Amino acid sequence: MPTFTLGELAAQVGGTVVGDPGRRIEAIRTLEDAGAEHLSFYHNRRYLASARESAAGALLVADPAPFPGRDLLVCAEPYAALGRLLEVMHPQSRPAAGVHASAAVAASARIGAGASVAAHAVVGERAVVGENAVIGAGCVLGDDVEVGADTVLHPHVVIEPRCRVGARCILHAGVVIGSDGFGFATVRGVHRKVPQVGIAVIEDDVELGANVCVDRAALGETRVGRGTKVDNLVQIAHNVRVGEHSLLVAQSGISGSTRLGHHVVMAGQSGAVGHITIGDGVIVTAKTGVTEDTPAGAMVSGFPGRPHKQWLRATANLFTLDELRRRVKQLEEAVRGLGGKA
Repeated sequence: MPTFTLGELAAQVGGTVVGDPGRRIEAIRTLEDAGAEHLSFYHNRRYLASARESAAGALLVADPAPFPGRDLLVCAEPYAALGRLLEVMHPQSRPAAGVHASAAVAASARIGAGASVAAHAVVGERAVVGENAVIGAGCVLGDDVEVGADTVLHPHVVIEPRCRVGARCILHAGVVIGSDGFGFATVRGVHRKVPQVGIAVIEDDVELGANVCVDRAALGETRVGRGTKVDNLVQIAHNVRVGEHSLLVAQSGISGSTRLGHHVVMAGQSGAVGHITIGDGVIVTAKTGVTEDTPAGAMVSGFPGRPHKQWLRATANLFTLDELRRRVKQLEEAVRGLGGKA
């Protein structure tokens, strides 16, 4: 792995050096694990003591004031800078272009220049794989699927027929795009399947974590907007629309035909019922269940979801009920002592 001076790393992120710009950095390590040859980072006050005590040769920070006498790389956004520096110090290797001998690629499929199709992958009829895309081992691309340029599919991704994935996307292992939406008509106790004949569309620059499922629409499209990032084990149901640059955290779920605006955050294990609209910039906190339309910019918590501050007050009151009950009992006893009725 290449080494860099602190000054060279600062140039990569537009930062400034406090201390010795010639200090050699061999790797980036956590505050606890770093030694004199390492760079570590500090961006949360919870870890201030650990950062001061760290043996790291240099620290990546936003404010140099708490660290007098230390070698520092100072950036306005240290966490974003950390991402760039990890790319510099750990460049990703891409597989060689070409189709592995064990892959099954339909004669009518089109594989773009520089693309790689790994062992045991299947590419269906008329499917299109963009330039420099990576199709991992065991992936399945159904008939008429489109995968954009520079997109990376990790092993065992399945994209069902006619669905589309944009450019520069990352789909982690086990992602399923275009499985049937959960549509059944129940008549006299019997559940009759309603065919799901739409598609699922993943726009450019989307990342989907391991085992994410995006169902195809009953009619029309299920769509995940450009730049959205989705954590592991998230369910996006049929005909859902997720706006651009949203964040869907692990085990969150969105029921059918619900609309999310841009920059929506759904925290871990949160959920939304079907056929509602969640406005731009809404934050849904962990384990919250959204059951009704939510205006842009709101933060909601609890079940059913309520404005966050209202939920905090209600939760605080819940923990005072025992004391309130004790006081009411005392008042009842006092009333009895005066000859009244409780």
